[in-house]
Amino acid sequence: MIKNREEFAAKAKSCTAELNAKFDGSDGKRYIMLCGGTSCIASNTMGIKERFEALIEDKGLGDKVGVRKVGCFGMCSQGPFVRIFPEDTLYRLVKVEDVDEIFEKDILGGEIVDRLVYEDPNTGEKITKQDEIPFYKKQKRIALHGCGVINPESIDEALGCGGYQGLINALSMDPADVIQLILDSGLRGRGGGGFPTGRKWKFAYDQKSDQKYVVCNGDEGDPGAFMDRSCLEDNPLSVIEGMVIAGYAIGASEGYFYVRAEYPTAVARLKNAIKLAEEYGLLGDNILDSGFSFHAHVRLGAGAFVCGEETALLNSIQGQRGMPRPRPPFPAVKGLWDKPTIVNNVETLATVPYILREGLEKFTQYGTEKSKGTKVFALGGKVNNVGLVEVPMGTTLRELIFDIGGGIPNGKKFKAIQTGGPSGGCLTAEYLDEPIDFDNLVSKGSMMGSGGAIVMDEDNCMVDVAKFYMEFICDESCGKCSPCRIGTKRMLEILTRITNGTGTMKDLEELEEIGRACKSNALCALGQTASNPIISTLTHFRDEYIAHIVDKTCPAKVCKNLMQYKIDPDKCRKCGLCSRQCPVGAITGEVKKTPFEIDQTKCIKCGACISTCKFGAIGKE
Repeated sequence: MIKNREEFAAKAKSCTAELNAKFDGSDGKRYIMLCGGTSCIASNTMGIKERFEALIEDKGLGDKVGVRKVGCFGMCSQGPFVRIFPEDTLYRLVKVEDVDEIFEKDILGGEIVDRLVYEDPNTGEKITKQDEIPFYKKQKRIALHGCGVINPESIDEALGCGGYQGLINALSMDPADVIQLILDSGLRGRGGGGFPTGRKWKFAYDQKSDQKYVVCNGDEGDPGAFMDRSCLEDNPLSVIEGMVIAGYAIGASEGYFYVRAEYPTAVARLKNAIKLAEEYGLLGDNILDSGFSFHAHVRLGAGAFVCGEETALLNSIQGQRGMPRPRPPFPAVKGLWDKPTIVNNVETLATVPYILREGLEKFTQYGTEKSKGTKVFALGGKVNNVGLVEVPMGTTLRELIFDIGGGIPNGKKFKAIQTGGPSGGCLTAEYLDEPIDFDNLVSKGSMMGSGGAIVMDEDNCMVDVAKFYMEFICDESCGKCSPCRIGTKRMLEILTRITNGTGTMKDLEELEEIGRACKSNALCALGQTASNPIISTLTHFRDEYIAHIVDKTCPAKVCKNLMQYKIDPDKCRKCGLCSRQCPVGAITGEVKKTPFEIDQTKCIKCGACISTCKFGAIGKE
């Protein structure tokens, strides 16, 4: 238990020295750092860890070599990672069977295992240090501070990395001054809407009430999004610190983390972090003898996308069905159990300690005039470097996709990027040099959203993309309001007709009309933004819609009902392998005698024949 600020200062100093020693070798040991993010855990990081530990024990090197599990390294497509200090050598795509070689050559022999270091796909250069890899060069970690550096289950390492210094600074200020600092920082909510965080806090601060609440929205449901999950997995104490600062600022004594149950690692580490913070006196009653008390609780969501909307989330915490409430009154006036409540998402709360710790100027040096700081993106889809990215606001889409993301795989042509998830829109190559910020993306027909960024190439059908997102929205609509409940269903029916080849040109007019009706009349943002993927693809790829309707073809050869699988008789080797793999008996011919043919009335377009043929004789038309 740390009783006061003086004891905290002494403890933080000790933890900082201890953490630094693990990187610079001043404690006489070498450290093997392993990525402990969900992606690497799924690829057997724990097996790698166990093998390293067994080798260290066998060689009796426990006093000279240590193994540390840290958070996500970010470049998920290259994991699992092994990073060795003090040399700072990074190995990627490591398997358990590679551990013995790394141990013998590097740990014992001081020789780099060349085949496991990162190789630049453009230059072929072998890069051994993480910070020199292009993926990391243009990033700045603020919300992800400490991620990939500290053990997320160690409070001492969090303190050694600057943790809770922001809270210490906040407790020395008047709550109104804390709010003013957040206002001056220009911090906007990272959950999607971009509402000024300080203004939301000010609304709650101005309310007179015997009880106020802070709620952390960790109900991350966008397809392909994993920003909040990574923050909670890799440095949960920073998010807790942000919540406590927010509570101090508005006069709240209770906080709730609402996290979806599909994030078991994040939930387990968050609960452990709450316990550690309470044991150290950084959470609970009379924090650091300041007279301020704050308690945090965890509530699990069942995976309803609509519960990402703040009023639906509040209903869910209260044990009610997760459905949005009409606003006003807003949660800052009448929220959880009808008390003043602020709802901030994970990334927003993770950014707050940086501002209080490092100061206004250091934060505002990043970003644009109206969008300060950085933004975390889950970069996925058709891009070489899939992973977690944090870049200053104002970074261009080209930098995000090609410099950090490494470009499009297999030499394919970039087609579009979907930002903002189901609520966002597709941006084409003409926008690659546009800076990323809240207002600019909206003006171009998309939105920032919570930070999902899905890259698409020439093989993506944009009508099918719009249909995918509308299927998701239909499944996730709570059904409370008619525009969303009925409108999204009608839009999906139209898109289905078009992809099946039975659409008409009138359908395009109806899509736009229904989309406008949903945007104007739906109760919450889920319904209001439901048509964004449709409107943006109609704007930029109307020719693809017309091809589906008029020509009855899918230019990208994705929509099954509009394409045929055919065998080129000149390339067919008459081996019959495709026929044996066809699950419905649609392929006929005589082995070694006649080329094989596909009966289009039986073909289900499963693709088994294409993947089986070794001679490239089967194609799509």
